[in-house]
Amino acid sequence: QVQLVESGGGLVQAGDSLRLSCAASGRTFSSAAMGWFRQAPGKEREFVAAIRRNDGSTYYADSVKGRFTISRDNAKNTVYLQMNSLEPEDTAVYYCAAGQWVVPTSSHYGYWGQGTQVTVSS
Repeated sequence: QVQLVESGGGLVQAGDSLRLSCAASGRTFSSAAMGWFRQAPGKEREFVAAIRRNDGSTYYADSVKGRFTISRDNAKNTVYLQMNSLEPEDTAVYYCAAGQWVVPTSSHYGYWGQGTQVTVSS
């Protein structure tokens, strides 16, 4: 089992920045990839970014490329999502996920956090 706890969400204005954190515990060595997804009200959960634990390879959704950066600190078992130039369209609950592959498909991630709310006002 892998437990994931997100933090860092909040209410910001358009153009501001936020950094989300995801602390992992349990059998963290069994998860080769970590990802961030988000879900806005009335919409399906969508992929944001993912990172491979061993070499740091990253993958981003086109909608956040150039604005968001995913990183990891393996010593702390923590993954981060630095979000810059936030837009009202980024408003959503952000979820951390752990899986085996750096892919944009939620079904490939077996462990999920409880989510953290990010609200961007215009």
